Amino acid sequence: MRPLPVSPSNNEVRIGSRLRAARQAHGYTLDQLASAAGLTKGFLSRVERDETSLSVASLITLCEVMSLDVGSLFTVPDVALVRRDGAPAINLGGSGVDERLMTPRGQSRVQMVHTDAEPGGTGGSDFYTINCEYEVVYVIAGSIEMLFTDRRVQLAAGDALTFPGGEPHTWVNSSPTEPAELIWVLTPAPWSGSA
Repeated sequence: MRPLPVSPSNNEVRIGSRLRAARQAHGYTLDQLASAAGLTKGFLSRVERDETSLSVASLITLCEVMSLDVGSLFTVPDVALVRRDGAPAINLGGSGVDERLMTPRGQSRVQMVHTDAEPGGTGGSDFYTINCEYEVVYVIAGSIEMLFTDRRVQLAAGDALTFPGGEPHTWVNSSPTEPAELIWVLTPAPWSGSA
């Protein structure tokens, strides 16, 4: 059987910004890195702007100087799209709410929940905590009242409130007629699993 050649994608490999980010993360100036790798500052500057390419030998040398895995320059970023219509419904114990997990279930650093609350919708009648370091609630539309054991905070559209996840709280859309739309950001993610 004859091999069938596959046409290249014609997408240019652009690694300059990744090299620049690695250089800056290591605290090297252009002069320092160029000198250590045996290159000129001007050439390295053009490489970082993707105006010219490195030879394989020069690329390996740069990566060795920065203790950087060559393959890491060519990996595709871990990007996950979650559309509202396809997001999994979750139940955090509230009533009169539709809550959707907007980040992948396997994401362990941060999770985002989109909440649509009917008039009178609530996070629950009892105070609760979430096993995360911080919570942020952002009100997209409508208004809610955040209830803590020692205070109440009224939030309107455009307001955001940040508080420790271990702080006992609940919330309510106290409007008798207007729905509320909220985004919750939890960090690190209090739960994760396979998607």
